[in-house]
Amino acid sequence: MITPQLLRPESIVVVGASNNEHKPGGAILKNLIQGGYQGELRAINPKETEVQGVPAYPDATAVPDTDLAVLAVPAVACPDIVETLARDKHTRAFIILSAGFGEETHEGAVLEERILQTVNAYGASLIGPNCIGLMNTWHHSVFSQPIPHLHPRGVDLISSSGATAVFILESAVTMGLQFNSVWSVGNAKQIGVEDVLQYMDEHFDPATDSHIKLLYIESIKNPDRLLLHASSLIRKGCKIAAIKAGSSESGSRAASSHTGAIASSDSAVEALFRKAGIIRCFSRGELTTVGCVFTLPELRGRNFAVITHAGGPGVMLTDALSKGGLNVPRIEGEAAEELKAHFFPGAAVGNPIDILATGTPDQLSYCIDYCEEKLDNIDAMMTIFGTPGLVTMFDTYEVIHQKMLTCRKPIFPILPSVNTAGAEVADFLGKGHVNFSDEVTLGTALSRIVNAPRPAAPEIELFGVDIPRIRRLIDSLPAGDRYIEPNHVQELLRAAGIPMVPERVATNKEELFAFAAQCGYPVVAKVVGPVHKSDVGGVALNIKSEGHLAWEFDRMMQIPEARAVMVQPMLKGTELFVGAKYEDKFGHVVLCGLGGIFVEVLKDVSSGLAPLSYEEAYSMIRSLRAYKIIKGTRGQAGVNEDRFAEIIVRLSTLLRFATEIKEMDLNPLLGTPEGIVAVDARIRVTK
Repeated sequence: MITPQLLRPESIVVVGASNNEHKPGGAILKNLIQGGYQGELRAINPKETEVQGVPAYPDATAVPDTDLAVLAVPAVACPDIVETLARDKHTRAFIILSAGFGEETHEGAVLEERILQTVNAYGASLIGPNCIGLMNTWHHSVFSQPIPHLHPRGVDLISSSGATAVFILESAVTMGLQFNSVWSVGNAKQIGVEDVLQYMDEHFDPATDSHIKLLYIESIKNPDRLLLHASSLIRKGCKIAAIKAGSSESGSRAASSHTGAIASSDSAVEALFRKAGIIRCFSRGELTTVGCVFTLPELRGRNFAVITHAGGPGVMLTDALSKGGLNVPRIEGEAAEELKAHFFPGAAVGNPIDILATGTPDQLSYCIDYCEEKLDNIDAMMTIFGTPGLVTMFDTYEVIHQKMLTCRKPIFPILPSVNTAGAEVADFLGKGHVNFSDEVTLGTALSRIVNAPRPAAPEIELFGVDIPRIRRLIDSLPAGDRYIEPNHVQELLRAAGIPMVPERVATNKEELFAFAAQCGYPVVAKVVGPVHKSDVGGVALNIKSEGHLAWEFDRMMQIPEARAVMVQPMLKGTELFVGAKYEDKFGHVVLCGLGGIFVEVLKDVSSGLAPLSYEEAYSMIRSLRAYKIIKGTRGQAGVNEDRFAEIIVRLSTLLRFATEIKEMDLNPLLGTPEGIVAVDARIRVTK
């Protein structure tokens, strides 16, 4: 519950306020005063009548009615203070900085629960406990430093961790990133990351609110709510980037299938962010860099000009852009000659454009204008300019400043000399710009942004999927937790419109002989029963005669747990993989990649959250490191990408209406330019 008293309080009381500015109660009062808070400030301190020039009261019973209370006292004292203020002083917002609650002990959790019951009973907001506080353009209720420049169109930062929020601010301030609000939700007993996003979504005003949200998340309590409000904000014109920490543990799961072995909570997070359109970051530097990119004019293409006076950084930036699928087009011919004529001998103009360390601000200005006006194959410019300390950079940075104000194409300033040219960089940032001091981090961030999908459409793709038939098949299965029989697998996949290779399962040789003769040799034989067929010698390829088939049948029926033998025609194609794993709270995570042993050895898979749109499926396929193999490379035929995407989408629709499916493998599918067919499939159902 986010109340007006939390966002724009007319009065604030700091409980535990101190004249010692090195204590949380002293630091937060200092920040409120220096932040220019315009409302009534009060303090509670039993030993003082005035704290930092603010009237002080001995306890909560003596203070006048107050909108917001900020508590910086021991945890054990907080429940009684909250109850007194909420009941008697009409306080409808609380920020509890104190630690020692549910994050530490059971006794602390009891205290926390009592506070929650009180604030809920009185319709009040609660931030924390165990946080650094909240600051916006109205009030700076935090005890930490730095305090960034706050502006209504700055960035909204929402962080599960107070310390991480501080470190993100440290990084952002040096880059010139401005903020609108900073939320440290701490234990998030009442208000968590999802709650703040929901409020921002439901109350979004495009004319006055920030369009950039940066998130640091330690626990996603409600994935559906995060998805709903993040994607809604993005559709309204916002941009969101996030770090999800603590996703490396696979958790306790049975690795009884390829999917079960490789699926993890991280796969679910990746899938959720892809569906929502959130840019995923993996470090504070990446997050603040992406936030800075968001403040610049939107990119309209993938082609960059790298303009510099230092060759090495230009090459490293080019490498980073190329690795992310972005382009640094070569400048040649008449354009190259015209550019070169305006520079000193030795300058390179092929792109990167190196105007040399002796290059002048006028030459930089000419180069930017040339890329802006005459090079249609350039969509944006990167300007890398530092100094070894021999000259000042004021004039050079003034050129970049002026061009950023007038050019249609975005300009990304990379000013690495934050120490040697500290005064010049500070002057540049003071004009409202951001600075990307590391070119490789910028290149990585840009690739994440450019390659990120838009939020997925909420509609479910139903065409070609027989939902009633799927439900009849699932409902007919017996109760329990098991891998279903091959004939049931075939029926479910046919109902979803996913092609399967013809097959016959039998316990006698004659039936398999007849099927092999009908489909034609060579054929493949597989044991039915053991989950991992290859591990027990339960797969035989390229069987060319009835005698060979008979021998393999007899051998396989001796394998422990063997119940029958399956025969299929021997097909050729590129091996692909599609699988799914049910994750608590998230639903079905769908995975795709190269098939066969590659899925286990390389683990080159991408994930999406069912149900999937076609745009999501294409994004999953194209984010694979092996995408060039799927497209076709070095004379080898690729596979039908449209058909691959269709199978992924149809599988996700099947899962949406058959939630009893907990694990599924289609591995391998065989792909050719003409189509794709599933050769082997396993489905585990829990009813």
